[in-house]
Amino acid sequence: MKVLANDGVSQSGIHALESAGFEVLTTTVAQEQLENYINDNDVTVLLVRSATTVRKNLIDNCPSLKIIGRGGVGMDNIDVDYARSKGLHVINTPAASSHSVAELVFGHFYGLARFLHNSNRDMPLEGDANFKGLKKSYAKGTELKGKTLGVLGFGRIGQATAKVAIGAGMKVVAFDPFMQKANLELEFFDGQKVNFEIEMSSKEDVLKQADFLTLHVPAQKDYVIDEAEFSQMKDGVIIANAARGGVVNEIALVNAIESGKVSRAALDVFEKEPKPEIQLLMNPALSLTPHTGAATNEAQDRIGTELAEQIISILK
Repeated sequence: MKVLANDGVSQSGIHALESAGFEVLTTTVAQEQLENYINDNDVTVLLVRSATTVRKNLIDNCPSLKIIGRGGVGMDNIDVDYARSKGLHVINTPAASSHSVAELVFGHFYGLARFLHNSNRDMPLEGDANFKGLKKSYAKGTELKGKTLGVLGFGRIGQATAKVAIGAGMKVVAFDPFMQKANLELEFFDGQKVNFEIEMSSKEDVLKQADFLTLHVPAQKDYVIDEAEFSQMKDGVIIANAARGGVVNEIALVNAIESGKVSRAALDVFEKEPKPEIQLLMNPALSLTPHTGAATNEAQDRIGTELAEQIISILK
């Protein structure tokens, strides 16, 4: 049986699948050529990340497919219910990249809090001629310790982000409509474990309390953060969106930055990927990454291994 990893898969995943007797194809096939490729090569398993979409017509026209796998959490690029109604298995790896996303969020937060995203641009250009001026410009940083992190969406990634926050000495407030409380277990290098119980607050309370705000929600029809939500936040809040493009109204975000309601923000995802709006790319108050939340070697190994284990369990 053949597995097409159209958006790539880790070597550990390839090894596990090949050891179980699967042939793994790692050719990146263009979306418009995908149907023919799957049928010509009698592909049984299609693995994707965010670049490839799997819609009804592809599902209908590729009878050899038995499994569609998503390396990661969100499956909005797959017609999941329709695929399952046709008897296909749809799998993903919801836990594999949680900590990777959490660390990226805090990479952005630490950088924004100390203006690293700006000073790293300006030092190569002006560091020799305007050292004192740059020092003065970036001398009003803030510490994360003692501040409040608001988390919207408290699933695996939201909880992983909260754990990093607690380790950094922050207070955590969270909102999730599907739970009332969550127990977080922090593990340390010497084997010690400490448990924290986080009771859910209302969305409004989270917005009002947060000095730093992070979103970990699935793609949805309406904005999670729009003008009304910005109006409820503290002045000078710092925001990160490493969830999905479209959960934050980017126009409202730029307006909130211009008004001073939001001091700085981080975006790893965008409404118009892979061509974000130029006003975002050029905004000095934004720290930007190209949808790399799960892009660590460790996460990719976990994703590949977890997908392989699920595929082997279903087909073997």
